Amino acid sequence: MSAFCAKAPAFATLSVARSSEAQEGPRGHNGQRGHFPPAGSVYITALQTPLETGGAMNLRLRLTPRQWLIVLHDLAVTAVAILATFFIRFEGAQLEDRLPGLLYLLPPFVLLAGCVYFAFGLYKAKWRFASVPDLVNIFRAVTVLAVSLLALDYILLAPNLYGTFYFGKITIALYWILQMAFLGGPRAAYRYFRYTRVRQEAKVSESAPTLIIGRAADAEVLLRGIESGAVRKIWPVGIISPSPADRGQSIRGVSVLGDYGQLVSVVGDLAERGTNIARVVLTPSAFAPEARPEGILMAARRLGLATSRMPALDEGGEALRLAPVAVEDLLLRPSVKIDYRRLEEFVADKSIIVTGGGGSIGAEICDRIIAFGAKRLLIIENSEAALYAVQETLATKPSKARIEGRLADVRDRSRIFRLFSEFKPEIVFHAAALKHVPLLETDWAEGVKTNVFGSVHVADAAVAAGASGMVLISTDKAIEPVSVLGATKRFAEMYCQALDAGARRPAATRLISVRFGNVLASNGSVVPKFKAQIEAGGPVTVTHPEMVRYFMTIREACDLVLTAASHALQPQRSAVSVYVLNMGQPVKILDLAERMIRLSGLEPGRDIDIVFTGVRPGERLNEMLFTRDEDTTEIGIAGIVGAKPSHPSLEAMRGWLATLEQALAREERAAIYRVLRDAVPDFRGEVA
Repeated sequence: MSAFCAKAPAFATLSVARSSEAQEGPRGHNGQRGHFPPAGSVYITALQTPLETGGAMNLRLRLTPRQWLIVLHDLAVTAVAILATFFIRFEGAQLEDRLPGLLYLLPPFVLLAGCVYFAFGLYKAKWRFASVPDLVNIFRAVTVLAVSLLALDYILLAPNLYGTFYFGKITIALYWILQMAFLGGPRAAYRYFRYTRVRQEAKVSESAPTLIIGRAADAEVLLRGIESGAVRKIWPVGIISPSPADRGQSIRGVSVLGDYGQLVSVVGDLAERGTNIARVVLTPSAFAPEARPEGILMAARRLGLATSRMPALDEGGEALRLAPVAVEDLLLRPSVKIDYRRLEEFVADKSIIVTGGGGSIGAEICDRIIAFGAKRLLIIENSEAALYAVQETLATKPSKARIEGRLADVRDRSRIFRLFSEFKPEIVFHAAALKHVPLLETDWAEGVKTNVFGSVHVADAAVAAGASGMVLISTDKAIEPVSVLGATKRFAEMYCQALDAGARRPAATRLISVRFGNVLASNGSVVPKFKAQIEAGGPVTVTHPEMVRYFMTIREACDLVLTAASHALQPQRSAVSVYVLNMGQPVKILDLAERMIRLSGLEPGRDIDIVFTGVRPGERLNEMLFTRDEDTTEIGIAGIVGAKPSHPSLEAMRGWLATLEQALAREERAAIYRVLRDAVPDFRGEVA
C-alpha cells in the first residue's frame, strides 16, 4: 500500500510488523484464530517529502476551507463505506470475529485513501460543476483502493497472520460499489441541487422565456453556461434543432420541440400552454448556409421575438456572452480556423507600434495584440477623439501590456522618427491611411501625402529603429488600380518591397504588405450606411445593380494579418513580401441591401425603396485579389496566399518620391498622375 501513497502529494507508509508477542485475532473460516501484531506495532510514518510548492506543510496551507471540507468528507465516507460493507456482508459470529481486526485496519486504510484521493485530485474538483471527468477520477481512486484491499487480503492469508481471506472478493466488490456511491452521490446531489436552484431562479426572476436554435452540441454549451451562471436572464424553454435524431429528446432537461421550419408553430403551441416566448438564441450551427438563417430571423422578427447569437468557441472571445445578431453573421463563408497558439507565441512579450490605432482596423489590431500577450503597445493616431476612445476601450481589457498613446501624424517624418527611436518597437503595424475612394479622387494630394509619404516615413522609421518587421495594411484596390486610393496603396507596397529586397541580411527589418477587401462594420463600410437608411425609412442607395465587393469581419482580418506577420518573421526568411487574405466569394451589393431590408422585417420595393445612384469616381464594379501576371504561392497557412509582384529598385522608388514631392509643392495633379502611372503601369486613373 505504500506504493499507492507514494503517488500522493504527501507520503504515508503503512507498516505491519511481526512480533513474538502477537495477539490472537478473530477466528478465520477454518475455525483457527488468525494473528494480528500488537497495537503498538501498527504505525504510520509521515515522510516530509518536498513538493512543487515546498513540502507537506505548504500543501496544508494551500488548501482552501472548501477543499478541507472535501478532504474530511471523503475520508469520513471512506470509513463509513468500510463499516457499511462489513455490516452488510457479515453477521453474527463472522462479524464479531472481524470487528477487532477492523479497528486496526481502518485508520491506516483511511490514511491510504487520503493519499490516493490526493493523487487523483479529488479535492480539486468543484462540486457545483461535477461531471464525467470527476466521476472517472473517483472510479480510478476507488479501484486502486479495492485492489489494495485485494492485495491485503492475500497478505493476511498467510498462516502466521489471519490464515484465511479476511475480506473476500464479494466483500471487496461490495465495498467498491458503496465507495463509488458515497463519493459520487453527494457530488451529483449537490450538482443537481445547484442546477434546480438556477432553473428556479430563472423562472421566478426577470429571465426571458427563450428558445435555443441550433444543433444539440451547440445548445448544450449554452445550457451549461446558463447553469453555471455565466449566461443570465435566460430561461430555456425548448430547443429547435435541425437534426432528426434530436426529435423527442431532451438536453440537460430541456426538450427538443421541433426543427427550423416549425419555429412559428412551436411558439404558438407554447403560448397556448401559457408560456410566451420572448427571445430566441441562435447558436453557430444555425448560421450555416444550409440552415437558411435569414428565414429563421425573419420568422422571429414577424413574431416580435428578440434575437441573439451565441459566439463560436473559436472566435477568441473573453467569455460565453450573447450578442445581437448582426448582418455580417449571415454574409460570410465559415471563418478560417486561426492558430491562436501561433499568434500568442508570436506576439507575447513584444513591444509593438500600431499607427492609425484609432481607426476600426487599427483598434482591432491593438485589441488582438494585447489579448495575445504583448508587453508594450504604442498607439499612434492623429485624431484626439479616436485615440482617447481606443485607449479607454483597451483599458477595460484584462491585459498586463503597458499601453501608451501619442498624437502624431504619419506625414510628420521627424515626429515619427523620434517616437520610433524612443519606443524601439520590435514589430510595427501601419494601419494609418486615407481610404475613402470618392474623397481621395477630389482631394488627391492628401491621399499622396498620407498613403505614400506617410507609409514611407513609417517604413524608414521602423528600419532606423531596428524593428524586426513592419506590416503595411493594404487593399484589394491596389491591384490594377483605377483610383488614387489604389494607386497610392500600390506605390506604398512597392516601396516596402524595394526596401525589403535591399535588406537581405538575417537580422534586417522585414517589410511586408497584407491585402484584403472590405471589412464589415468598419468606419465607412456600406453596412452601417444601409442600417441607418433602413432605420430612417429609406431609400437605400446602391451605386450600381452589378456592383460586387469582397467582405470579411474585422476580427478575422486582423487575426490573419497577425498570422501573415508571424510567417514573414519566422527565423527562416521567406521570399514572400505581399500577402493576400482569402476573402471567399464576392457579395453583390444589391443582394446585401435586399437581405438587410428583409432582416429588418420589411420587403424591398414595397416597404423600402432601393435607388441606384451611379458609379462614383474611382470606383469599379469588381475588385481583384491578384494582377493578371502576378505570381502566387501557397505558404501553408489556411486563408492566406503569398503574392510575388514585380517591383522597381529602391533608387527608382526614391526618384519617383522626389518628383512626387515637387509636384505636390506645385499642386500639379497631372504631374502626380504621370509619376503614379510610371511607377504603377496598371494605374488607369484619369485627371478630371
